[in-house]
Amino acid sequence: MQSITEFWALVKDVWQTGVFGVDIGAMVAALGIFVAFLLLRGLITRFIIGALRFRVSKTKNLLDDDLLTALEEPIRLAPLILGAFLAFQFLSLEDRVQDIADKLIRSLITAAIFWALFRAVGPLSNLLTRLEKLFTAVMMDWLVKAVKLLIAFIGVAAVLEIWGIQVGPILAGLGLFGVAVALGAQDLFKNLIAGILIIAERRFNKGDWVRVDGVVEGTVEQIGFRSTMIRRFDKAPVFVPNTKLADNAVTNFTAMTHRRIYWHIGVEYRTTIDQLKAIRDGIEDYVLGSVEFAHPPEVSTFVRIDKFSDSSIDIMLYCFTKTTDWGQWLEIKERLAYHIKDVVEGAGSSFAFPSTSLYVESLPGDAPEVFMPPSKKEA
Repeated sequence: MQSITEFWALVKDVWQTGVFGVDIGAMVAALGIFVAFLLLRGLITRFIIGALRFRVSKTKNLLDDDLLTALEEPIRLAPLILGAFLAFQFLSLEDRVQDIADKLIRSLITAAIFWALFRAVGPLSNLLTRLEKLFTAVMMDWLVKAVKLLIAFIGVAAVLEIWGIQVGPILAGLGLFGVAVALGAQDLFKNLIAGILIIAERRFNKGDWVRVDGVVEGTVEQIGFRSTMIRRFDKAPVFVPNTKLADNAVTNFTAMTHRRIYWHIGVEYRTTIDQLKAIRDGIEDYVLGSVEFAHPPEVSTFVRIDKFSDSSIDIMLYCFTKTTDWGQWLEIKERLAYHIKDVVEGAGSSFAFPSTSLYVESLPGDAPEVFMPPSKKEA
């Protein structure tokens, strides 16, 4: 009986002493507080977010709606932080342990604040749309990413400072490490600098149709820090290092103001001068009289007898359409081709085709006769 009494006294001592001087009963109660806030988090945040959403719905500005949507996740973290704070307060911890608990709560609060700022950058960046007149949309994307990285870095540094970890020596060590890495990552920094130059010079934007000589032709979908993703017309994505785009000639077809048609029309050599004039004038009148084509002095337009080729007299047609859309441009070219055929045939001429004439002169009369062996009957 005495043994049981001693055992029960030992159980009571462990229950009251517990861990770090806190009895187990208080720890269970504190855990219950935290679990209660964890279970009620959905109800609490739904009430808070619902009240905020009701207020912002009354405004005409959509910025506050987007901002509230971005801040929902950090708001949902608030009940957990509050539950942890009340649980630690209930425990009445020793000074050393209480200091650790305070640092933990401070870290959670700091992380929640910087997380909210990080997520708020996206909606707030819409206020900078007016700067797109000075900066391209891609440059604005890069600026937003840079601000997010800066907020994340400051948030991590603030949490480290709470725990007494000095950020300065870490940055110094990272600087030395960065020098070593830079020596082995020169291509990465070259591509990064090339990407900055591409955006600063506004060579192209997302959605532009470009051709990189000797590399790829397609539509720009993403301009990254290291490479640019260009989707070919067969829908295959091509990731081009930014240095390739900086060093090679890039043709931006989307930036065209007009689209060119440059043809050589060959007619037969039997075509007379009057027929050539009629053909030239007929083509020129069609181009200059059509609203689908741009006219001088806006662009250069030429319809001229150009040269005498091996098998044709060539008429040069050099003009520009107003549209830059490829499909519409093909339709205009098709109608122009129909008209040229009517003009050439209406003038009584025909199109020439590549041909080669072979002239064979007869053998001289005093050439030796060809020997013909006698047949067996004659022998």
